[in-house]
Amino acid sequence: MTSEVLYRKYRPQNFDEIVGQKSTVEVLRASILKNRISHAYLFSGPAGTGKTTVARIFARAANCLDDSPEKRPCNKCEICKEFLSGVGLDLIEIDAASSRGIDEIRALRDGIRSLPFKAKYKVYIIDEVHMLTKEAFNALLKTLEEPPAHVIFILATTELEKVLATIISRTQHFEFRKIWEEDIQKALDMIVRKEKIKVDEEILNIISVLASGSLRDAESMLDQAFAASSGELEPEQIRRLFGVPARDLLLAMTKAILDKDVKSALAIVHKSSEDGVDQKSFLKLLIRNFRFMLYLKVDPNYSKELADFISESELSAMKAFAKENDIKKFETVLNNLNDAYPLLKIAYLQQLPLELAILKITSAKEI
Repeated sequence: MTSEVLYRKYRPQNFDEIVGQKSTVEVLRASILKNRISHAYLFSGPAGTGKTTVARIFARAANCLDDSPEKRPCNKCEICKEFLSGVGLDLIEIDAASSRGIDEIRALRDGIRSLPFKAKYKVYIIDEVHMLTKEAFNALLKTLEEPPAHVIFILATTELEKVLATIISRTQHFEFRKIWEEDIQKALDMIVRKEKIKVDEEILNIISVLASGSLRDAESMLDQAFAASSGELEPEQIRRLFGVPARDLLLAMTKAILDKDVKSALAIVHKSSEDGVDQKSFLKLLIRNFRFMLYLKVDPNYSKELADFISESELSAMKAFAKENDIKKFETVLNNLNDAYPLLKIAYLQQLPLELAILKITSAKEI
């Protein structure tokens, strides 16, 4: 394995390699094929979902010299190579978190007047655009109203609500979604195979869940796991590293909740806290497991999809729980666990939201 961090080493280089943003990629690729390129785009969505990566790919595709639009970006022509290496003068990336004032936007306005040095378009990627000051936003707005034909703006933000509505209205807006756990796990599986490292499937599953829809975070955690290991990665080692509860603990909690055994459930929370289990991970995995059981209750054939992502013993236990309990019980449990999740950020004790959720669930009349 090389010393280069995974999220950089395996950063997608073309549209086909983008994970989890199919609809956005299809529209952007179609605009390249039909040569219907807009002057301004806005990419919004959670961190680590590919906004900046897609922006760079699109910048290359719009300027690629390959004769066939289907092959753009080719990543082989002079323009593609310059953009990839970071020396292309016609690709300008601005981090609005550190360059957020009126002076920077004024400099941008002055720069767009000049023609591109080599490329067809001069592309400006403005990351975290919501960080711009009010004055800078107004200056950017004037720029977007009458942009030169040789300029493309790609704005990216994790906080769409902070972007002026007038800015949004002058762009083509694409919303990037959190990436499905299954897609993240497939991407991680591809990485470990290319790195020729033997990794238990359970480890990839754990990381995929903890990543919360961010492929970049998942790759960083996999990097961390590699760094912490002196040899083959073991599931228990990874659980300790990230504070993930053991499978037996999760199944015991699941049984206690479904049996309305509040004493056992609270004892499990207490033990998990003492053992250094991260309560956010504990709650997240509980929600995931109860969601899986709900699906299994509705359609037993769902087990075929789950077989690739959880162990046989876990799947067997979930199928038994699903068979023994009704849908209303799973609905009540999921509602209460889901309500508890955002409270973790403000809780006095990290385990308190889960403890309160357990009390609500086990006292509910409908289960």
